[in-house]
Amino acid sequence: MRPRCLFVAYGLFLSGGFAQLRADEPEIEFRENVEYGTGGGEKLTLHAALPKSGEGARPGLVFIHGGGWAGGKKDDLKEAIRDAAMKGYATVSVGYRLAPKDPFPAQVEDVKCAVRWMRAHADELKLDPKRIGAIGFSAGAHLSMMLGVMDPADGLEGDGGWSDQSSKVQAVVSYFGPTDLLGAYPPVSQEIVRRFIGGTKAEKTADYKRASPITYVTSGDAPMLLFQGTNDVLVPYEQAYFMARALTDAKVPGRVEFILGAGHGWGGQEIDHTRSQPFAFFGRWLKTSR
Repeated sequence: MRPRCLFVAYGLFLSGGFAQLRADEPEIEFRENVEYGTGGGEKLTLHAALPKSGEGARPGLVFIHGGGWAGGKKDDLKEAIRDAAMKGYATVSVGYRLAPKDPFPAQVEDVKCAVRWMRAHADELKLDPKRIGAIGFSAGAHLSMMLGVMDPADGLEGDGGWSDQSSKVQAVVSYFGPTDLLGAYPPVSQEIVRRFIGGTKAEKTADYKRASPITYVTSGDAPMLLFQGTNDVLVPYEQAYFMARALTDAKVPGRVEFILGAGHGWGGQEIDHTRSQPFAFFGRWLKTSR
């Protein structure tokens, strides 16, 4: 398999109806290709799905596609953001620059810019800027975790726009996301990471560390829910354990679920559970006053 085709099992995970649109659910407003900033001289766009009903400011969710930081597209998550909007969230699916044309930190800068855009447009989106979560799949899970642990002082904010706003989110859900790029990976994943960073671990050790969510974990970071298969051939299951250890040491609340025998994505009876649990998790951390 070509490297750019890997880390995309989330597409199979979503197929079969992560989102099932029903006539009796609240209507939503769907906005396509909304410009949210710039990166490397390029316009950056997202899709937005917004509930038409409901009183007061609502929580927001940022969905981030996978694809090894080199593939995938925001269109992959159209139905997922529609579903989230029907549950009362102001929701976006973010398009971001891809490697190897645009290596790290382009992808991190872009998703940070998208969160800042949401906060800058909170009134228009009827969004509570203090209650934003991120959810991602594989490489998108990695980017979601970066949003949950990085503070402005950590850098990687970029100059895409809305610099007066915070890019940090208040809750994160990760599906089989890498947490420590300095860890041990199989050869195929090493190549994916090499293309993302723009060099090997030996050549760019400092960047591998800067690109790892585990590097930034401190007290007060976003609560996290991590799903990980124990037979994942791309992201070793120990990656979720390492993050669990770091979050525990920092006293960051959350939960890690290992799906025994599952790979980089799964189906069967586990899929219903792992589709529903994120909304229970976000409901706890984003839909209640704190």
